[in-house]
Amino acid sequence: MKNRGCRTAGILAIAFMSAAVQAEVYELPPDGNDVIGAVSTVRARVEETLLDIARRHGLGYEDIVRANPLVDPWLPGENVEILLPTRYVIPSVPRHGIVLNLAEYRMYYFPEPTAGSAPLVMTWPMSIGRMDWATPLGMTRITAKSKNPSWYPPESVLAEHLADGDPLPRVVPPGPKNPLGAHAMRLDLPGYLIHGTNRPAGVGMRVTHGCIRMYPEDIEYLFGLAGVNTPVRIINEPVKIGWDDDELVLEVHRTLEVLDLPEVDSEQGSVEAVEAVPAATDGLPKDAPAPVKDALTSLTEQFVVATSSRPGEIDWEQAELALQQANGVPAPVGRGIKNAATSAASH
Repeated sequence: MKNRGCRTAGILAIAFMSAAVQAEVYELPPDGNDVIGAVSTVRARVEETLLDIARRHGLGYEDIVRANPLVDPWLPGENVEILLPTRYVIPSVPRHGIVLNLAEYRMYYFPEPTAGSAPLVMTWPMSIGRMDWATPLGMTRITAKSKNPSWYPPESVLAEHLADGDPLPRVVPPGPKNPLGAHAMRLDLPGYLIHGTNRPAGVGMRVTHGCIRMYPEDIEYLFGLAGVNTPVRIINEPVKIGWDDDELVLEVHRTLEVLDLPEVDSEQGSVEAVEAVPAATDGLPKDAPAPVKDALTSLTEQFVVATSSRPGEIDWEQAELALQQANGVPAPVGRGIKNAATSAASH
């Protein structure tokens, strides 16, 4: 297992269970600030792929490929400079529990602060459901946790594998062939899990049957912290804008089509073992994507929210350039203004 490099500027490296397992942990910015981390660069070694570099720095496939469009993902080349997009605008939702931003292929976890300690936020890359098995949106919670789970593939997945000439058994036991990895957490929505993987190279892609997939070391860390009943908010926020002191920062990802989450009665949620739950859902419609907002509309809405209680101005030309690039790298696009009479609506 590779050690996870840590950075300064409020980042704490916290070991979990062994010195070889680390997580990216940031002090939560105070109210009025929304940005964590910092962009940096590294030089590729001859034996590395972009995926190797991404995993070592807490990034997924989509993160690092979009930030380095001119670099061959499989053969970057000796001493080639690689941009690490390890600066993040925190999504504009309540900072509580687990937040899954599908468009960003990224998870945020806001643990309950202990007495006398500063609030923290942790973040990891993740895989999400592919287009025909889209991960739905909405509020849910963790209902059960399992180590070394067995996988019970549903009929649809069995049929899919059979059609591809790769038949699956009815039950896949724990071990290296189990796609759930060594840790799984069930959500209060039948068939959806947050789990590890036996194919870590796919983390940060749209490749699952609807579940959330994490690097083995990341799910191990989260598994030890997030308990049953931890709230989970699933969002699709490709455009994020927030404050970094007096600077407005814009982060843009490619827009995804996703499903709306059916109503879930969290009081009636089952807590049966994860092993008895299939890793995909057969009952949800897979051809009914939720409406997708235009990126400029999303930007305008985000700007209005960000400046609703704090006046600011935005460079629309620079912002539109960021929308076109959609590379996931946060960029300054505006600043605060002292004249409160100049509102967001006037820019």
